Amino acid sequence: MNENCVPYRIVLPQAEKTGILLSIPHCGIEFPKEIKDNYKTDLIQHPDDTDSYLEKLYDFASSMGITVIQAVYSRWVIDLNRTPENSSLYSDGRIITSLCPTTNFFGDKIYTDQSLEPTSSEVEIRLNKYYYPYHNKIDEILVELKDEFKNVILWDAHSIRRKVETIQKEPFPDLILGNNDKKTASEKIIKAALATLKDSSFEVYHNHPFKGGYITRSKGKPTKNIHSLQLEMAKDLYMSNNETVYDSTKAQMIQKTLKQALTTLTNFTNERV
Repeated sequence: MNENCVPYRIVLPQAEKTGILLSIPHCGIEFPKEIKDNYKTDLIQHPDDTDSYLEKLYDFASSMGITVIQAVYSRWVIDLNRTPENSSLYSDGRIITSLCPTTNFFGDKIYTDQSLEPTSSEVEIRLNKYYYPYHNKIDEILVELKDEFKNVILWDAHSIRRKVETIQKEPFPDLILGNNDKKTASEKIIKAALATLKDSSFEVYHNHPFKGGYITRSKGKPTKNIHSLQLEMAKDLYMSNNETVYDSTKAQMIQKTLKQALTTLTNFTNERV
């Protein structure tokens, strides 16, 4: 358990450091003890909206010199990839869970009683305890990397069930690269990432149906040589049994493509200050 309530884990580079920071904001599965009993026990044992096992899928990153930040707490506590004001990032009618969700992606209530759902004051508490520390740590690491490298890149890693009809009726493609319609990274970096991802057997979309969440949109400042990209992927690329169990054999294929993409991006961060 995370008794100190630090809402993130840092994995330091195990090889020569690069200018890349890997963020995994939805891999957390813990619940703070003071609110854990407010949730339905059967649901929080395996919180379905988790980007399950992404920290395992990307466990090669530190050996490539990449710094990693991973969320500790479930996105049902607070969603680190929403705006702090809880404003919508999309306007196409899709159903998106809120900053402090009260239902899962399928609309099922996650609290044992409506009276236990977070009030505005409780949301503020969670922002200060779990949300801002994660974002502040990202900012701190990016500043540190920027002191060493001319260009730095934030890679925000996500996964999702192949089909979530509350978001769209059709199944999702294998991979979706998001950069808020090319606003969060330079054109060269975007093109290089896309080309590497597409040089594989996977189906790759660009900015549809996901453009990148709040982390990607708020951290990317390409005019200041801070670039951010979000990669969303279908869970069945590395999971089996109805997307519930990590599948090492499947994972090897997508890991190869991820390594190639991150290697390509590392080339953009080689120049030191």
